[in-house]
Amino acid sequence: MQILLASAKIMREGCRCGGIAAKRPLFEDVAAGFAADLSRMTVEEIADAFSCSMKIAQMNLGRYKIFGTDEAELTPAIFAYFGQAYKHLKADELSAEDLEWSCAHLWISSCMYGLLRPSDVINQYRMDGSFILPSSSGVKVSDFWKSRLTDLLIESVLADDGILIYLDTDEYRALFDWKRVLSSIRVIEPVFHVAKGDRLTTPAVWAKTCRGAMTRYIIENRITNPDDINSFNINRFQYDSSLSAPDRPVFVKR
Repeated sequence: MQILLASAKIMREGCRCGGIAAKRPLFEDVAAGFAADLSRMTVEEIADAFSCSMKIAQMNLGRYKIFGTDEAELTPAIFAYFGQAYKHLKADELSAEDLEWSCAHLWISSCMYGLLRPSDVINQYRMDGSFILPSSSGVKVSDFWKSRLTDLLIESVLADDGILIYLDTDEYRALFDWKRVLSSIRVIEPVFHVAKGDRLTTPAVWAKTCRGAMTRYIIENRITNPDDINSFNINRFQYDSSLSAPDRPVFVKR
């Protein structure tokens, strides 16, 4: 069983977490090309492209300019991100054995690096799949990745047991030919709802929290049977059989 989790915009500053043997990303050269393209933009152009403040734009321009030039700045992907999902994945609390297991079962999707294993060392960055860059061959970054990542994902899942637990976000589906993925492997996509009276809502913060927490749950318990994720019960989210389907388990916080 393989797991797919999204990367995050927020990245840790100066994290040197250990317990994992560092490896190089499969598409390190592609990421370097993207960073070089972005480093030639102005602060104003970056702020406009990312719809962010000048302060954040300046920080990211600085990242692009030193991208790949300092080995000391590289961090294993599982430690590098610090968005909501990763705060609840709590990678720095995983054992060395947990981390080793995760490297064989967890993929992290990234618009900059394509697909990452937890041990792949990366630079700090910000990237958007809608960008068209010289290094993306004149197409959107997300379209550039489709032909490169679809087969990789399918082949890695088939080399395991043919099952993918999709804990990624909707936007990262664009990195793959999703129809081909669905026709080639079994994809199980957990859904997380919060009950408010008679209504079920899906607050983004809780969805991200649960994706990270479920990733940790699978890693710590070495889950390889997808039915076993139904015992996930964190932050009062519990499996609801009445709302669930075989490939769409639903967890509700009441």
